[in-house]
Amino acid sequence: MSAVSKAMYKPLSLATSVIGGILAGAVFQQVWKRIGDDKNAPEPKDLSRSSKEVLIAAALQGAIFAVVRAAVDRAGAKGYQALAHEDPR
Repeated sequence: MSAVSKAMYKPLSLATSVIGGILAGAVFQQVWKRIGDDKNAPEPKDLSRSSKEVLIAAALQGAIFAVVRAAVDRAGAKGYQALAHEDPR
């Protein structure tokens, strides 16, 4: 990857990461509303919620963020490759 390509890809990558984080948060909130007892996910320091509920929420949130991040990073790399005809690695 040339220096010019790196300079072009970095801002694109950063922007897609931010968008992916926002999207993952929205997806997690929608999923939690459907499966949780409360419409808001429990905070780890909220002692009124059970440990089981807090750990399930954290695991689910981590899984959703990982899948969304991989999907967004992959789409960004494929989009960059289609535009620049270069592999973004």
